[in-house]
Amino acid sequence: MFPKRSGWVLRKEEGVRRLDMMRWGIPLPPTGKPVTNVRNLASPFWRSMLKSPARRCLVPVTDFCEWSGEKGAKQEHWFSLPSKPILSFAGIWRPTPEGNAYAFLTCEPNPLVAPIHAKAMPVILHDEDYDRWLDGEVDEVCSLATPFPSQLMAVG
Repeated sequence: MFPKRSGWVLRKEEGVRRLDMMRWGIPLPPTGKPVTNVRNLASPFWRSMLKSPARRCLVPVTDFCEWSGEKGAKQEHWFSLPSKPILSFAGIWRPTPEGNAYAFLTCEPNPLVAPIHAKAMPVILHDEDYDRWLDGEVDEVCSLATPFPSQLMAVG
């Protein structure tokens, strides 16, 4: 997936999980600049989506990339979960005039990600937390925004 391009999300509609294509990057008013990663869960803009289970989604991925190095010599580092071919990020979405758009949550990096990207990492959900993320109360779902255990991940 790439910013401003379509990607898959899984959301609930009338109690049924539904797979949708949405654009990655929620436009921020008033500039319309798309935001792809959400870190400040207390922001009123994001909080309104977090409060509504109908605006939460799972973002399925096979792995994710972080970059290191100086401009012109950057290296990519791919992170995965060796025990799972597909993992899911905690996401939120909203309708926009151009169609539905999504972003995913980030949190502090774990010890595996931190040396490459010290600022943040995606919120990777454990399988048993998918329904909690999609249906839970706002404080409960925000408590899921924690680093995934690094011992369950690999980097290549």
